[in-house]
Amino acid sequence: MTEQEEQEIRQELVGLRQEHRDLDTAIAALVESGRADHLTIQRLKKRKLAIRDRIQHLEDRLVPDIIA
Repeated sequence: MTEQEEQEIRQELVGLRQEHRDLDTAIAALVESGRADHLTIQRLKKRKLAIRDRIQHLEDRLVPDIIA
């Protein structure tokens, strides 16, 4: 992996982590307000999980494989 590719992955990770935190905050606010429907909350949670999976995938690309 080149330094350019690694830098791009790190930048994407920063954005994804921020989006993940923002979704967490939005979900909590909707639950507290009691005004959101169940479907909306479920969609936000599903999006949050997809982001978490993408973050994990990118982090795995940054860590070299170590054969024990």
